This record gives sequence, structure tokens and C-alpha cells, in this order.
Amino acid sequence: MRPEQKRKLLQRRRWRIRKHISGTGERPRMSVRFTGKNIYVQFVDDEKGVTLAAISSMHKDAPDRESLKANVASAEKLGKVAAERAKAVGISSVVFDRSGARFHGKVKALADAAREGGLKF
Repeated sequence: MRPEQKRKLLQRRRWRIRKHISGTGERPRMSVRFTGKNIYVQFVDDEKGVTLAAISSMHKDAPDRESLKANVASAEKLGKVAAERAKAVGISSVVFDRSGARFHGKVKALADAAREGGLKF
């Protein structure tokens, strides 16, 4: 399959999911995106269209930024940091948006670490 066709199908899958998942001010959407090299997590209030908090494996506040990759171990570390960042802003419960990725491996590790950090899904 051609790369542009793959990207198009991935984008359509994300749009289809986003029709059903949306975040509010008291329960924002926790958007998780994995690329080949990095991990991105955002807490989004879809009613206002505002990102409340964000962290990524490239962010300057991420612990051991140079060693973070798009793998399970880094996903666990980033999940804990994301939960701390959300707690600092006052977020306790979220709607989990995995951006079309299957819930196993890296995605599951990040979600479990965020739950251990105190977030409710």
C-alpha cells in the first residue's frame, strides 16, 4: 500500500473515532499519539478548543529526554509524567483517545501508568 494511501486511511479512522469521543472542561480528552520515534500526549477541552496540558518525549521537561523512544518503557515513564502534569492543572478524570491505535503494548503501558499516577478513565 502506498504511504499516502496509508496516511489517508489513518486520518479517516481518526475522524471516525473523534465523532464519538470528545472532552469537556471537567473531563478532557487525553489524546495519545505514537510516531516512529516519539510519543505525544495532550489533554484537550474540545468544547473550548483548548489544550490544557501537554507532554511529549521531546519536551524539555521530560525526564531523561535523550533516552526516551517510542517503546513500552518510555511509554510508562511518559504516562506517569502526563498524570503528574494533569494533576498540576487540576485534571482528575479523562476520556482516553488512542488515535486509532490498538490498546496493547505501548498504548496499554502508557494508559496503565497514567492510571497509577491517579487519573481516572
